[in-house]
Amino acid sequence: MAGRRRSAWLAQALILTAVLALAVLLATTTAGHLQERGIRSGFDFLLEPAGFALGESLLSFGPGDTTLRAFVAGLLNTLRVALPAAALALLIGIAAGFGRLADNPLLRGLATAFVTSVRNLPLLLHLLAWYFILTDLLPPGDAPFSPLPGVFLSKSGLALPWWGEGGFEIPQPAGFGLEGGANLTPEYLALLVGLSVYSAAYIAETLRGAVLALPPGQRLSALALGMTSRQTFLLVLLPQAWRAALPPVTSQLLNLLKNASLAVAIGYPDLVSVAGTSLNQTGRAIECLSIVVAVYLALSLIAAAISHRLEARLFRERGE
Repeated sequence: MAGRRRSAWLAQALILTAVLALAVLLATTTAGHLQERGIRSGFDFLLEPAGFALGESLLSFGPGDTTLRAFVAGLLNTLRVALPAAALALLIGIAAGFGRLADNPLLRGLATAFVTSVRNLPLLLHLLAWYFILTDLLPPGDAPFSPLPGVFLSKSGLALPWWGEGGFEIPQPAGFGLEGGANLTPEYLALLVGLSVYSAAYIAETLRGAVLALPPGQRLSALALGMTSRQTFLLVLLPQAWRAALPPVTSQLLNLLKNASLAVAIGYPDLVSVAGTSLNQTGRAIECLSIVVAVYLALSLIAAAISHRLEARLFRERGE
């Protein structure tokens, strides 16, 4: 047994050494070709002025700020839309999964139609459709639609009550737009809704499959105790099915994070959009792309580690 373990470690060490040697060879060869053609290379451009602005950003950013700050702003924009979209996708997915298993034929039919229609359309088409709805079909900014007090929806986006410099602010019509509170742009809303709805359809099917894999006696016992269908799903079936559904749901949420890179199609300044603009400004294609790859790889590894911890915790709680 010890000999096999040493052989396995040796094989892994040799593979890792070969991969690193190949990476060094590729980097050296690429650097040589760039030098022969007089093309600048390196990451020094990150400390130079970016020379462009961002349409929206959580981090204050201007053309005179460094390119590194632009990448940080793009990453924050990506997380700003991906994290809320993941939470919404889980909520909508659980609701749609429950609807797919409901006894009510109308609810079951609506949930089935939702899942089927969403899954059979490309994500890019979803994003463009939502962007068209928000920018073309809604009223103009000077005559917004108000579904709730203090909430306004128009071509300019969604205005919400929020904390400002002078405390809690409620948006108020002023001139050709709104003042006060927080404003979510049409680009942000289209990406948020598109990612949430698209991922929710797959999460719903994953949860439905995990619930159907449980012994039928679980549901019948809960109903015999007087629980409603909703209580049975949320309190009995879903907690048991969640352990089997966690890995594929995590993979779908990872796909949501990576699919946020389609933001460039509707003009939202995410990490990929910033990288593309920086590439055009500096010509450092390899460097810009490598930054994007490294960031998405790091985010994926972090999400996988969190998923592994949650899965291990579920096993410990069940004594397995």
